[in-house]
Amino acid sequence: MGRDIGRAMEIEEGKGSAANGQHIVAGGSPLNSESSKARSGESEKEWLREMDCPPTRREALPTPKQKDDNSSIWSIMWSILKESLGKDLTHITLPFFFNEPLSVLQKTMEDLEYADLLNKAATKPPQSIERMLYVAAFAVSSYSGTNNRYLKPFNPLLGETFEFEYPEQNWRGLAEKVVHHPTVIAMHGEGESWSFEADADVRAKFWGRSVELIPVGLIRLKFDDGDEYNWAKVTSSLHIMGKPHIEHSGVMQISNLQSSLLAKIKFEASSRLSWAESHQVSGEFLRDKEKLLCTLTGTWDKELSITMPNGAKRKIWQTYPMPKAESRYNMTKFAIYLNEVTPGLKGKLAPTDSRLRPDQHALEEGVYDQV
Repeated sequence: MGRDIGRAMEIEEGKGSAANGQHIVAGGSPLNSESSKARSGESEKEWLREMDCPPTRREALPTPKQKDDNSSIWSIMWSILKESLGKDLTHITLPFFFNEPLSVLQKTMEDLEYADLLNKAATKPPQSIERMLYVAAFAVSSYSGTNNRYLKPFNPLLGETFEFEYPEQNWRGLAEKVVHHPTVIAMHGEGESWSFEADADVRAKFWGRSVELIPVGLIRLKFDDGDEYNWAKVTSSLHIMGKPHIEHSGVMQISNLQSSLLAKIKFEASSRLSWAESHQVSGEFLRDKEKLLCTLTGTWDKELSITMPNGAKRKIWQTYPMPKAESRYNMTKFAIYLNEVTPGLKGKLAPTDSRLRPDQHALEEGVYDQV
């Protein structure tokens, strides 16, 4: 989209900012975009020194207070969508029981769940295949939280924000809705030695048996040594006929901006005979248009392995265990953290933060007549 990600570091004047115009994250440290810039001779950022210890986080969503009867949810969806064949679904309003208790801003932050891969990538030489392998694994990992997640997040209001600090992996991020129609989200994240920026818009179309989600936007990753990468997401499809399931398909190209190094990650589309193929991922790597003797294989919902030129193969990434307590939302442990107001956050969140939305908390707590 080419939009100014810098807007994600500000709340629009008049919509309510934190004290002194600074956003406050867990632990009370201000989020300042200047700290994402590389500092010559300085490896530790000031905000990292000020970061609190990880808070005690919840392991499950609250038990619903009211009975949840969603047995006919897909037949209801069909009755709503059948008149919209081939149309953009962006402006169609769906009942609240098609939502999960997160906003689009919080859902966007899930892309950084496996940011520890970027911390590992930062230890590798710039423009090297070793670093690219970790960057590619990170790009694929952003899809892992979508498995068995069929419900849509809440659409944020214009100027709504979400700030999150994750000391478990030494990173923090901020997302903001910057355009209302079409919905455009700007996001900025930063870690020990990297910064991550993205602007996102999704076009949704209904094709009878599935809803196609076409991402529009660019992801930019920069390490503090100046090494930069960018890529765009692939198309996603939510199949609603028969057993609902989601798949991702297409080729993701990850470019290193300082060299000719390129990764091509293919997300396999499912066949009519087998849905098992739909989660398969394979990657090849090129430099100066010549294919390198390295490959990336696995699935976007479980694990990835790399094969090096000498034939050695090892696992580079795998998903974290799912929560023990089940819910109809199928959220990961990380996703469950995102709408929680931990004790250290009380009184410190900007009034525009998604965690302060009463409708999301009502849905999360199962008080459905208040959503």
